[in-house]
Amino acid sequence: MTENNNPLSVEEKEKIMTSLLHKEGSWVDWGKACQILQLGGVNSQEIFENTGLQTSQQNLVIVGAQVYDSLVKGEAQEDLLTYYQGPRSDVLYELRILNHQERLSAAILAKEKQLDVDGAKEIAKAIKHFSHLSQPPTGFTLHPGDAIAYQHWKNARQKKTLADKARLIAEGLKFAHSSTARQQIEQLLTQAANSASTATQNAPLLPLYRIENDEQLPCILPVVGTFPLTSLDFKKVPIFEEIEPFGMIKIKENIPIVSIPSWQVILKAKKPAVIMCKTEDLPKLPSTKSEELLVVVDLDIQEWDIKNYWLIEDENTLKFDWFQSNPNGKILGQLLLILRPKKILDEDNLTQPWQMDD
Repeated sequence: MTENNNPLSVEEKEKIMTSLLHKEGSWVDWGKACQILQLGGVNSQEIFENTGLQTSQQNLVIVGAQVYDSLVKGEAQEDLLTYYQGPRSDVLYELRILNHQERLSAAILAKEKQLDVDGAKEIAKAIKHFSHLSQPPTGFTLHPGDAIAYQHWKNARQKKTLADKARLIAEGLKFAHSSTARQQIEQLLTQAANSASTATQNAPLLPLYRIENDEQLPCILPVVGTFPLTSLDFKKVPIFEEIEPFGMIKIKENIPIVSIPSWQVILKAKKPAVIMCKTEDLPKLPSTKSEELLVVVDLDIQEWDIKNYWLIEDENTLKFDWFQSNPNGKILGQLLLILRPKKILDEDNLTQPWQMDD
């Protein structure tokens, strides 16, 4: 902060603080007041505590007010000054990097194009860069609009796709002031369009995928039938041999099959087969609703143990059960898993378009 040999009196300080607290005048007045306080020995934190203006806001309005004063000194039109007395301190702040003459022309352009802070920052950088050139590029004048158009023209030339070029060319045409600048940009658009029409079309990428885990591979299993079943239904259960690396199988005619995920419990089974049944066909299933179920059985395991459920033949009828000791009926296989159908809460939602309230 710049020191002042004549610090403010208590009365002057309080008067300015009160004016800032009540936000009297425009933001230009706030910027000048903040600068007077800082030059008078008041730090930005004290100003914040007494007025609510944060340090960043103080800096914004101070610098913006200085740019505004340069417009006044540059004999800007009254309507331009009135325009920037609105809440546009951030727009003028971005013009701080320009000299007095450039600020005035940039401020006029920003008003004409109704630019926000981002637009003002963009034109300030473009004008500053343009001013560093030894002479204006061919077709472009010293007008700030041409300076911005040149920057877009230059950037468009470096883009590879027609879409990127067209977007920058459109921005350049929006700002171009002279007819020669417009001609330069339109010529670039014509060149880009011709280049795109004659370019060789590259072949699209092949849709290459790789299965990352076992569960992504479907497991094809033979279906014995649907309960109730007899031992006769169980006589001709086909066993499939998978052909690697994709688990391809050969299926004879009239053999029902089903595909389920390759869960680990299925992959470990030596002779898996499927039986279709309902909830009431299974013992102790925790469900009160009757539904279709898919049961996978390993027909290779026929030696009883107490830890599993079993498919047994009892008086020529098949059933599932658990036994505390070796059952009297013939064990046909070990129950591996019970699969419920996919649950859909509202099937209509799958066919009806979504509707959302505004």
